[in-house]
Amino acid sequence: MKPWRIVLAGMVSLAVAMGIGRFAFTPLLPMMLADGTVSLAGASWLASANYLGYLVGALLCTLQPWIWRRLGNPPPPQGTVLVRAGLVATVLLTLGMVLHWPGAWPALRFAAGVASALVFVYTSGWCLAQLAQRNLPAMGALIYTGPGAGIVLSGLAASGMVALHWSASTGWLIFGVLAALLTAAVWGTFHTGTKASPSAAATAAAVPQPASAGKGAEMALLTAAYGLAGFGYIITATFLPVIARQAIPGSPWLDMFWPLFGLGVVVGALVASRIHGVRDLRLLLIACYLIQAVGVATSLISPTLAGFALGSLLLGLPFTAITFFAMQELRRLRPAQAPAYMGLATASYGIGQIVGPPLAAAMLARSRTPGEGFTLSLEIAACALLLGTLIYGLLVRLYPVKT
Repeated sequence: MKPWRIVLAGMVSLAVAMGIGRFAFTPLLPMMLADGTVSLAGASWLASANYLGYLVGALLCTLQPWIWRRLGNPPPPQGTVLVRAGLVATVLLTLGMVLHWPGAWPALRFAAGVASALVFVYTSGWCLAQLAQRNLPAMGALIYTGPGAGIVLSGLAASGMVALHWSASTGWLIFGVLAALLTAAVWGTFHTGTKASPSAAATAAAVPQPASAGKGAEMALLTAAYGLAGFGYIITATFLPVIARQAIPGSPWLDMFWPLFGLGVVVGALVASRIHGVRDLRLLLIACYLIQAVGVATSLISPTLAGFALGSLLLGLPFTAITFFAMQELRRLRPAQAPAYMGLATASYGIGQIVGPPLAAAMLARSRTPGEGFTLSLEIAACALLLGTLIYGLLVRLYPVKT
């Protein structure tokens, strides 16, 4: 199979699972609020239900080898069965939001979160392994342009729907159909006959070995730092269109900030794919966290058109680059058990995401104005990202990389 086919399949898969399955909710939220089908507090809990599902899905990925052993069956080849199942589930659950059953929406968003985690972990693991087998590991960063492309597409589409005064249910229908078409386009790539990835020994030889492979403290610190990234971005990523509407009401550019975030994601992934020869990826993670913290702070310091535009780009630039570098670092530390540890780190990220929206809801409830509540929430998020940089700095000092 040609490398570009692998990359394109990964991009499309993540665009469906993340750009639509998880983040279509953000540009559709103002439409749902305008339709009166959900309140701002209710939207926070819908977002948390999705992120809780993402956490559960990540934990399932971590426990998957044990689950298959208990069932007495071999695991699906390279997880491609689970990728396919997750994509189909994403299509059906997105279409399910079309139905005016508000009582079922939390369950649908929860299940969509489970599906997106399965697709993310197993698409990442499969694509990175296939590209490493072909001695093209840097191309792996390109698959993470998929979420950004999905965010840009969903954001621009939602902007057009708002201009046409369409309902949110129409938006969910369009996104569900789009997810189905994209799933069909990559279905043949994720087939069970794909040649297996290299053995654990071969994979281990292909990446630098850690100086402290047997120490769990290093893995624990890395997992905690990755979880802080989930918390640090999620409030802005969930409520960006709502925050912008409150800060600069009436601006014709309100619906462009979310696509700008997606554009930043794409550019950041492309830049990450061009970075070579960095021995310690934790230094790149420090830079990414600092950029994202500045992105969160920019909309606080300058709640203007320019401020929101710059903040959206800076928030998006390191979004999937953080994931790419962290997943590569996990493969360095645990090459023979990478999918399980990817699932564990993704679970930590999921916990960070779950905490964010309820925190914002609590701050909103205790504040005199929505703007004041969002401001305090975003200040806490920026501080969490700075804490993440300190943890990576500690890792660099305590556990130097040796090749």
